[in-house]
Amino acid sequence: MKLLSVNAGRARAVDYTDSPTGSTGIDKLPAEGPVRVTAPGPKGTAGSGVAGDTVCDLRHHGGNDQAVYAFAREDLDEWERRLGRTLRNGGFGENLTTSGVDVNGALIGERWRVGPDLLLEVTSSRIPCRTFQGHLGERGWVRRFTQAVLPGAYLRVVEPGTIQAGDPVEVVHRPDHEVTVALQFRAVTTERALLPELLAAGDALHPAARAKALKFVKQRQAQGN
Repeated sequence: MKLLSVNAGRARAVDYTDSPTGSTGIDKLPAEGPVRVTAPGPKGTAGSGVAGDTVCDLRHHGGNDQAVYAFAREDLDEWERRLGRTLRNGGFGENLTTSGVDVNGALIGERWRVGPDLLLEVTSSRIPCRTFQGHLGERGWVRRFTQAVLPGAYLRVVEPGTIQAGDPVEVVHRPDHEVTVALQFRAVTTERALLPELLAAGDALHPAARAKALKFVKQRQAQGN
């Protein structure tokens, strides 16, 4: 398992985003040389954990629990086949393009050692948005991406470090539950009945997903179910 590229994006004004800034950094390019990765700070005030990467809409992106976004090269290859077009590393807005890593099968709370120092923890899946659809220019993209259940994973930074293309990726901890990135994605998008299962991931789960699961359980209890 290894890191194929570390990707960063700069703000660019576009007409397909609902970001208050009117800009997006979703179009990321592989960086040359080492890149520092740190915990950026609280959501709403902090952006990406990847040095040189710009987050334009702090309402929905960035912050400690979404410091880094990873997507498997194998899944990009699958989308190349489905879409009939070339997709370069960083083309889905991911910070880390991986090889040999089961990103969607990763458990919430799973920890990855990337390179010699960086330690990351899986928190949640990506949720597709209007900006993602506009960036790719594919009609019905949000629906297609959701149906595929290949969302990629957000991670928080447990220990900061410097990484670069070619670094090994090692899974150093797998928690004792069965809540995968793919399961979490299904629960918060198309299969709400799965939401209670997310609570098994505990505090490792992204706070927004945890709050959604707790609200669902409370509503169901109030209905006597």
